[in-house]
Amino acid sequence: MTIMDLTRAPFSGFAVDDLPAARAFYAETLGLTVAENDMGMLELHLGTGAIVLIYPRPGHVPAQYTILNFPVADIETAVDALVAKGIVFQQYPDMGTDEKGVFRHGGPLIAWFTDPAGNVLSVLEG
Repeated sequence: MTIMDLTRAPFSGFAVDDLPAARAFYAETLGLTVAENDMGMLELHLGTGAIVLIYPRPGHVPAQYTILNFPVADIETAVDALVAKGIVFQQYPDMGTDEKGVFRHGGPLIAWFTDPAGNVLSVLEG
């Protein structure tokens, strides 16, 4: 007999320093479904059916890695659409990202951007 059932709908989560800014960014800028749970935290509903918890953390320090990746059919179209919504893509000169912020040197085409809390997200083709 096990003490816990680890197969029960696992979920992921990440912190932000401003829940209203996160809600606006994920719902309005990215067009994702965002709901508030009964504890006042946000739930990001992804196309796969997965739910990601977004919770407040005073003094939040964003991770130095990508916390959420969004697969897209066409990186050029996705980057252009997000830039039109005010998204600024990260430039990583040491990695060789191009003028749009797209990494094209092996592996999937990928471009990174941040949410209002500084968390790193990406769009990647494939």
